[in-house]
Amino acid sequence: MSTVGSTTDALSSYGVTPLSKKETLGQADFLKLMTEQLKNQDPLKPLDGTQMLGQLAQFSTVQGINGMQDALGSVANVMESDQTLRAASLVGHDALIDTDTVQLDAGAGMSGEVVATSSGPITLEITDASGQIVDRVPIEANGAGSVAWQWDGKTSSGATAPAGTYTIKATTGTGASTQALSTRVSSHVDSVSIEANGLMLNLRGIGPQPLSSVRRIG
Repeated sequence: MSTVGSTTDALSSYGVTPLSKKETLGQADFLKLMTEQLKNQDPLKPLDGTQMLGQLAQFSTVQGINGMQDALGSVANVMESDQTLRAASLVGHDALIDTDTVQLDAGAGMSGEVVATSSGPITLEITDASGQIVDRVPIEANGAGSVAWQWDGKTSSGATAPAGTYTIKATTGTGASTQALSTRVSSHVDSVSIEANGLMLNLRGIGPQPLSSVRRIG
């Protein structure tokens, strides 16, 4: 037994134009359908008013939810636009990023921070792409927290370090008590990209990084 034809005939008999696959029942159509049902109801079997009110309440709730979704979508678009404008203002500044790997030009130095867990000496090792230690930079921490460091782009022998990818490793303590520490690198913000997963800062020598990885803007 086909229900599509009977439903279409019923809508047509009440003066409501049948909906296509892409159309939805609007509030005016819904109210018109209810009015026609009341006008053409069987006097011996009247429609249940409570049930009709319940249907109307459900329809109003759905309409309200749709309206709320549209409003929230508009708010989200405004917030995204505002965030984009704020991120664009970061271009040209230096950003401190949680990372330990940087692509450098020949002789280019770099700077950043080490997150110390306590006071004492810290050793910063700069290694090249082959894993060879290029230079060691001694750092002294006065206590727990961020400690600044800087490398001049030269090897331990004083020669200019070639272009390539370099890794920073920071440790404190000696022997069995040696502890690895988190490192941060300062990099220039060249541009900002809007990606599917959010805004990305394109950093010189590091590449695209999410805003969440930024610790400080200089």
